Amino acid sequence: MIRIFHHYVSRMAFILVLMELLLLLGAAGAALLALGGDGRAAPQYGPALAYALFSILCMAALGLYQQQVREDTRAMMLRLLPAMGLGFGLHAAAASLLPGISLGKAGGLALVLGGCGVLLARTLLHTSAQSRMLTERLIVVGDGAVARECLELVAQRQGYQRFSVVGCVPVQGDQRCVPASVLLPAGRSLLALARQHGAHEVVVSVADRRSGAYPVRELLECALGGVRVTDAATFFEREASQIRVDSVQPSYLIFGGGFDQSFVRAAVKRSFDLLASGAICLLTLPVMLVAALAIRAEDGGPVMFRQQRVGKDGKLFEVLKFRSMRQDAEGDGQPRWALEADPRITRVGAWLRKLRIDELPQMVNVFRGEMSFVGPRPERAYFVEQLSRQIPYYDIRHSIKPGITGLAQVRYQYGASVDDAVCKLQYDLYYVKNNSLFLDLLILIETIQVVLFGKGAR
Repeated sequence: MIRIFHHYVSRMAFILVLMELLLLLGAAGAALLALGGDGRAAPQYGPALAYALFSILCMAALGLYQQQVREDTRAMMLRLLPAMGLGFGLHAAAASLLPGISLGKAGGLALVLGGCGVLLARTLLHTSAQSRMLTERLIVVGDGAVARECLELVAQRQGYQRFSVVGCVPVQGDQRCVPASVLLPAGRSLLALARQHGAHEVVVSVADRRSGAYPVRELLECALGGVRVTDAATFFEREASQIRVDSVQPSYLIFGGGFDQSFVRAAVKRSFDLLASGAICLLTLPVMLVAALAIRAEDGGPVMFRQQRVGKDGKLFEVLKFRSMRQDAEGDGQPRWALEADPRITRVGAWLRKLRIDELPQMVNVFRGEMSFVGPRPERAYFVEQLSRQIPYYDIRHSIKPGITGLAQVRYQYGASVDDAVCKLQYDLYYVKNNSLFLDLLILIETIQVVLFGKGAR
C-alpha cells in the first residue's frame, strides 16, 4: 500500500492506473498520427489526454481498480468493454461541446487500440498475480480474537496483491481464538522465524502490551533486521480502510495523525459539496420529476419524507428524502431498523432505494449546510442514543457533517442492526480520520458503481 493524501491506495492499483493511462495516451496518439484526425498532420496531446482520462474514469466507476477485484478474462471483458464504450461515448459528448478535444475520425481506431492494450496489460497482470512473488508473507504476534480477525481479513483478500499468513506466535495472556494448525513452534526468535519463512512483515495483535510476556525486544530486533513491524490497528486501517473499535487504543486516535478540521480543508470540502450537489441536481432533475410522479401515482400520498436526524456536533436537523415506505410505516411511533425485503416499502420505493434515487432530495440539506456530499450517514436520535451507549467511539462520527454518500455506504451493506452499525462505524472512523478531497473523489466514483449495480440497497 502507498499513502496519498492520508488515504491508503493499493500499490498495484496505482501502477495499473499509470500503466493504462500511458497505454490509452499512446493508443490515441498513434490513431491521430495514423489518421491525422480532421486533417491534422500530427497528434494533438489535448484530445489524447481527454480520451484517456474519460476512459480511466469510467473503468474506475465500474470497479476495475478496486483491490479486491481479480477476475478471469471473461469476467474482466464483461466490465472492460462497457467501461471503454462508456468512456468513448462521454468523450464524444464532451467533444461536441469542446471541439478542441475531439479525436475526429481517429476515434474508432483509438478505441480499438486502447481496448486491446488495456486487455493485454490486465491479462499479463492477472497471470503474474498467480505468482508467489506478489504475495506478502506475514507473521501475526498473538493468538486471540484480534489475531483471528487478521486471519479473516487476509483470507478475504482477492486482489492482485495478496497476503499469506505464515502463522501466529502465541503470547501468554491471550485467550486462544485461532486454530492450533496456524501456531508457530516456540523457542525461536521472531526475527529467526521471519527469515526462515520469508516473512516481510510482523503484525502485532496483542491487546495487553504492559504484560511481561509482550515481546518488545524481539519486535525491536525485527525492525532493526529489516522486517516491518505493524500493530493490528494500523494493519486494519491500511488494508481494510477501517479503524477497528475492538483493537484500537485511544492513544492511536490521539497521536495517529489525521482528523483534519482546518479552515482550508473546510473551505475545499464546502466548495466540493456545492459543485458536486449542483451538478448532480442538474443531471438528475428529470429523474427526480419522474420519481415524484410515480410516488404520487402509486398511493396518492406525499412525495417527500422528512425525518429528524443527528448532524455535526450532535445537532438535530430534518433530512429530506423521497418517500419509499407506506404512510403508516411507523404508525405506532416506534422507530425500527429497515429489514431485508421490508414489507413497509412500496413497489416504487423498492426501485428508488435500489437506485439510491430516494436520497437525491438531500441535495437541499447540502445547500443549507446541514450535510456534506460525502460523510457518515446521519442517523436518527433514537438509534444514536442506543448506539452511543453500546459502541465505543460512536460519537466521533458526529465531529464532521453527515453525508449523502460515504465510505461505509459504498463498502458495506445497508445497516439494520447493532452489529451492522459497528461495521459501518469502523469505515466512518477511517473517513473522519483520513478525510480529504482525494478520498471524497474516490468515494464519489465508487458511489457511481453502487448505483449502477444496486449494491447495499434495502
